[in-house]
Amino acid sequence: MKKILTLFLTFFKIGAFTFGGGYAMLALLENELVDKKKWLTRDEFLDMTAVAESTPGPVAVNSATYIGYKIAGIGGAAAATFAVCLPSFVIIYVISLFLDKFMSLKYVSYAFKGIQVCVVWLILSAGIKMLKSLEKNALNITVTVSVAVLCTLFSLFAVNFSSVFFILICGAVGVALFLFARIRNRGRTNK
Repeated sequence: MKKILTLFLTFFKIGAFTFGGGYAMLALLENELVDKKKWLTRDEFLDMTAVAESTPGPVAVNSATYIGYKIAGIGGAAAATFAVCLPSFVIIYVISLFLDKFMSLKYVSYAFKGIQVCVVWLILSAGIKMLKSLEKNALNITVTVSVAVLCTLFSLFAVNFSSVFFILICGAVGVALFLFARIRNRGRTNK
């Protein structure tokens, strides 16, 4: 029961103090799960992030469900998932009651502009941390540089290309290279 309460409080805090969705949440997730709680290693965090991004649903919810299950089984998964969703639900519900009056306030508008800058910084810092911890090999460097160049070019030339396609293409490249290496190794052991 103590594990479930710890999971609930941890993910409630993550849900309450993160603006901008799952990518902005990555920096806080890494700080809480890897640095403070030591529930994951950096490599496990990178793996969890890759799986959470490539499976249906928000990154934060997928991450919470995974960590909750890893730490305390089904009860932990339910508690962590509920906790990460609860603050957003309550905040949005309260805002919806007063939306018109709320959005017309000058200071609220300024606050949201400041939050937008913070979200960009959170996403950038999470990306830089993940990039630093990435193993430096030819595949990783090629994929990273290729995606960065393509994203920049697509943005400059206003090409509509979803980031989901980058994830799917990179995943397919990884699987293809894994299968190629496996077939090659089988050929060597059969000789």
